[in-house]
Amino acid sequence: MKYVIVIPDGCADEPIEALGGKTPLQAATLPNMDAIAKRGSLALSNNTPPQYPAGSEVANLCLFGYDPDQYFTGRAPLEAAAGGITLGPHDFAVRCNLVTIEDQVMIDFTADHISTEEATELLNAAGEALLGDYGGRFEFVPGVSYRNLLIYRGDANTPAPFSGETRSRAPHDITDLPITDDFPRGPGSDLLVKLMNGSAEVFADHPVNQKRVAAGKRPATNVWLWGLGGAPSMPSFEDRFGVKGVMITAVDLLRGIAALAGWPRIEVEGATGYLDTDYAAKGQAACKALDEYDLVCVHIEAPDEASHEGRHDAKIEALQQIDTHIVGPLVEALNRHGEHRILVMPDHPTYCSTKKHTHGMVPLVMAGDGIEPDTQTTYDEVAAEAAGTRFEKGWDLMGEFIAPAKVTS
Repeated sequence: MKYVIVIPDGCADEPIEALGGKTPLQAATLPNMDAIAKRGSLALSNNTPPQYPAGSEVANLCLFGYDPDQYFTGRAPLEAAAGGITLGPHDFAVRCNLVTIEDQVMIDFTADHISTEEATELLNAAGEALLGDYGGRFEFVPGVSYRNLLIYRGDANTPAPFSGETRSRAPHDITDLPITDDFPRGPGSDLLVKLMNGSAEVFADHPVNQKRVAAGKRPATNVWLWGLGGAPSMPSFEDRFGVKGVMITAVDLLRGIAALAGWPRIEVEGATGYLDTDYAAKGQAACKALDEYDLVCVHIEAPDEASHEGRHDAKIEALQQIDTHIVGPLVEALNRHGEHRILVMPDHPTYCSTKKHTHGMVPLVMAGDGIEPDTQTTYDEVAAEAAGTRFEKGWDLMGEFIAPAKVTS
């Protein structure tokens, strides 16, 4: 049996007046996803339990069958795993965005999609200026573009000043909003705030920002520290479900979850984690991977990025590109491999109207051998609601999708 999971990140939405009261999924032309719906089964899944932030970190753990109450320690540790960073029992990882803040308002949580090279230069400057007083225990670790990490190395005699009670707000959830009440809170938060404020002084007249402003781009005014946590421990996906998987994504969070689940990853040239990603290259890589792996997962960040920018037109275009260049070719490839199943679902809803993630059910469609079709003919939120099947605990879905299931706790 071959399995495919396609994750159009954040594609679930609410009806939009400009689309005649339709959601982007309803407004988009998606012949391949609709064909899966006609021969498969739709449902709704809750991947964002109310006690957690409505973010990709918890939502994707749920999607892959991991109960966050057992396995979630924070977003940053998942991304650390993507970079091969091993966290000890006294270490902490902190997500570090480069952002644009003006007049105490979060203007842009990506610093105008700053380049990796520019971000690295700024973080190196911040590290030299701000971290020298901490005995080498802190380190900024550049990632991709605005997505970076701050690592704290502790030991039994010098444990981290943070804990599971330390809280901070994701910058993409406060776009265009005042930041005054959203700085870190709890144990060690004064230290995080000190580093955040200090970064503003370092970045203010830095040559990287001078060049960006001269080129008409937004400067990176600050680091924003959030999503912190200690070392996670997860059983492998193969141990739980008896299936060997592989991940295709351009986002470190998904790379990290894959690493912790025991999945290798395939890096695709032209995959950017943004609207300009090479959809066709990702689809081709996924089809080829079916020759070697039992399960191929393709994650596409573009719909979520469009939502964060409030652009329903770009979200529709991203969905149509996914349908044409990823879902369509994968369906053809699966048919050549014999027995198979395919699942299409986002991790969480991201509303164009609010530009941020939200709690709530997401629509899914799965089809293939052993899956009884229902009466729905399109893949969207309304059809999934009408189908009547609900996974109130999103982590229960994977045991239903994988067949025969070999599920362990």
